[in-house]
Formats: sequence, C-alpha cells, structure tokens
Amino acid sequence: MKRYSLTVDLKDDAALIAEYEAIHRAIWPEIRKSIVESGITDMQIFRLGNRLFMIMETEDDFSFERKGAMDAANAKVQEWEQMLWKFQQPIAGSKPGEKWILMKQIFSLNQSI
Repeated sequence: MKRYSLTVDLKDDAALIAEYEAIHRAIWPEIRKSIVESGITDMQIFRLGNRLFMIMETEDDFSFERKGAMDAANAKVQEWEQMLWKFQQPIAGSKPGEKWILMKQIFSLNQSI
C-alpha cells in the first residue's frame, strides 16, 4: 500500500463550497468506478475553510501517470473535472492547469522520513 496527501483550494464562497460538498456526497458512479479501477483503495477529503486536503491509499503499483492517462481517455471523468473546476482555484506556486498538488511528508510518528 502507498499513501499520498494532496491539497487544492476552493473559491472562498460559502455557497460554492456548500455545493461542492453536496456534489461529493452524491459522487457519480462512473467517477467512483474510475477511482477504484486506477488502483486507489481509499480516498478521503477534508476541508478547513476553503482549503481541501486529500489522503489517498493505493495499491503498490499505482502511478499518477497511469491514472492521468485513464482519466484523459474517460469522457465522464473529463466532464466531472470540468464541472468541479468552477469551484476550485490553483494553489500559489502551482503550474498552469494543475489542480490537486502532491504534498511533501515532513513527519511520521512511526517511521523516519
């Protein structure tokens, strides 16, 4: 198992944030299927204000490149991502078009980094 932490910001608008959360409570079945088929075994998203934090647990052979290729070939995933972009905004320092940014782990209670 691998674990990744990612972050993205939402637009700082209470109504948009509420709508974003509602969309995720009713995730499209095609999106759930694409997540699982890419090798993600668990995904959790947390929010503080307009900052989102995601923890992904994956199979050992998971790769972001493979997931990206699968997503690019899936029209429903592209529709989902386009819809969600109206709620999200890039984090300072991100590259153009980059959404979720991989975070660097700096501490672990149970292992040295």
